[in-house]
Amino acid sequence: MIEPITHSFELRNILKIICIIIAVGIFSFYLFFQARFLIAGPQITLENEPPTQNNIRMIELKGTAHNITHLWLNDRPIYTNEDGEFNEALVIENGYTITTLRAKDRYDRETKLVRSFVYTPASIIKN
Repeated sequence: MIEPITHSFELRNILKIICIIIAVGIFSFYLFFQARFLIAGPQITLENEPPTQNNIRMIELKGTAHNITHLWLNDRPIYTNEDGEFNEALVIENGYTITTLRAKDRYDRETKLVRSFVYTPASIIKN
C-alpha cells in the first residue's frame, strides 16, 4: 500500500517565508521610490510667468529645474543655485519673440519649455 505524501510546515518555516516576502517588498518599494527621479527625467518649472504681451522690453524668467546637468536659455547656458532655482533677464525684441528653455539630464534626455512674447512699445499703445 502506498502512503500519501504529506508536507508538514512548521510555524518557524512559515514565518521565515513571510519575513522574506515582506523584506523583498520593502526593498522593492524603496528602490522604486528612489528611482522616481531617474524615471521622471529633467523638469523645468516657471514661476510667475510674464504676460505674453508686454510694453516692457526686459522681462525676468524665474523658475526651478530638477534632475538636470545642463540648462540653456535660447542656446545660451544658464546656471541654477543649489536648490535648482534660476533667475534670468531676457530682452525681447520688437514684435514677436520666441524663447526656449532647454534642459538635459545625465542620460541625455531633454525637455523644452517654449514661450512666446510680443513687445509693443508704449508709443504705439497710446495712439
